[in-house]
Amino acid sequence: MAKSTSSSEDSENGVTHLEFFKKLKRFSPLEPSLGLLSFFFVSALFISCFFYLDYETVAKGLHSGGVSWLGLKGSSTPSSSSYVKERLRFPDEGAENCDIFDGSWVWDESYPLYQSQNCSFIDEGLSCPENGRPDVFYTKWRWQPKDCNLPRFDAVMMLEKLRNRRLVFAGDSLGRNQWESLLCMLSSAISNKSSIYEVNGNPITKHSGFLAFKFEEFNCTVEYYRAPFLVLQGHPPAGAPGDVKTTLRVDQLDWSSGYWRDADVLILNTGHWWIYERTVREGCYFQEGEEVKKNMTIETAYRRSIETVVDWIGTQVNMNKTYVLFRTYSPIHFRGGEWNTGGGCNLETLPDLGPLPVQSEPRFNIVRDVLAERSNESHVMKLDVLNVTNMSLRRKDGHPSLYYLGPVIGLASLNHQDCSHWCLPGVPDSWNELLFALFLKPESTRE
Repeated sequence: MAKSTSSSEDSENGVTHLEFFKKLKRFSPLEPSLGLLSFFFVSALFISCFFYLDYETVAKGLHSGGVSWLGLKGSSTPSSSSYVKERLRFPDEGAENCDIFDGSWVWDESYPLYQSQNCSFIDEGLSCPENGRPDVFYTKWRWQPKDCNLPRFDAVMMLEKLRNRRLVFAGDSLGRNQWESLLCMLSSAISNKSSIYEVNGNPITKHSGFLAFKFEEFNCTVEYYRAPFLVLQGHPPAGAPGDVKTTLRVDQLDWSSGYWRDADVLILNTGHWWIYERTVREGCYFQEGEEVKKNMTIETAYRRSIETVVDWIGTQVNMNKTYVLFRTYSPIHFRGGEWNTGGGCNLETLPDLGPLPVQSEPRFNIVRDVLAERSNESHVMKLDVLNVTNMSLRRKDGHPSLYYLGPVIGLASLNHQDCSHWCLPGVPDSWNELLFALFLKPESTRE
């Protein structure tokens, strides 16, 4: 009986399918049909409307009142733009205590502040448009503090403040990323580009130790010193175990620190090299005095090195002359793996504009804790922190990803992406806008 029922059902289905194919066979796409023409007309209209919407409209929707694009709610303020204009401008009176690191990314059609093809100071790997990146959305976002406005970056004003002075970046390649960004931003105000030159004649893409560019008209230099750990990496002491190839002297600063300490502005950073793959796996262990601490964890060693940096600032740097800033950790955005296991970010074209889950970044926390514990020391009171961690955490769209090998070689492999550094122009420009804002603070309020 069941078999008979099943056969009957199969027969009915067979008839239905057969009738369908007969109708399909009789259908002529060229035969006039009002319904068919209406369908094509509506489809064409829908597609045209879709392409008419540009990205700026979408971005504005993210910050407008009520329900907006991507399911995010914007400001409930009737006029977002007029509300922004009414805010006090940092660091004017009344806004000097505004937390400029607490804010959001807003679309700004006037950005970027420069074009990559017009700046010769960008390392080839960071010039994403020239390397084939098709979108430029990531260049159009401006950092907007919640309770005040940032001053518009003024390259001439900053160069005037740097006249006859040295500004030094010391740290890892993310410090170099920021240094190149600042060179582009400052050079945009100089018509005679030949008046900006590397003091030793070294090309920016071939030299990794240190580079110093002079702005002749203002008699100032903007310098970068490669010191990825800030502390000294060198040969192990005599009698060290055979598997110890190099050591990090967590109680002694990098050899180049003698060149930093007399700078007028000193911006320090470290963090990205404090990982297992860059240390222990390569036979690089930690050393205090003449003793190799093979059991010291990377987190403990990092904390010890930050304490050493703070001690060095207190004993070797004249804080009455040198304005010192510590730039916090720059987040990475690898998805589907780590930097060495196939992680990527090439599909990211938008920032995270909604609420983010609370994340704990150990290197950021260590720096915060060390400075908090020593906040009553006079040199720590004068130290400024350039806190870029939380703002940059939202910018998963700003990395080179596949576009870092140069126009000749072409795109990188999907398994070898760069989701650590930042395209230029891009996110580091906003770090330097914050730096400019801090420059404008009266010296009396920095303490």
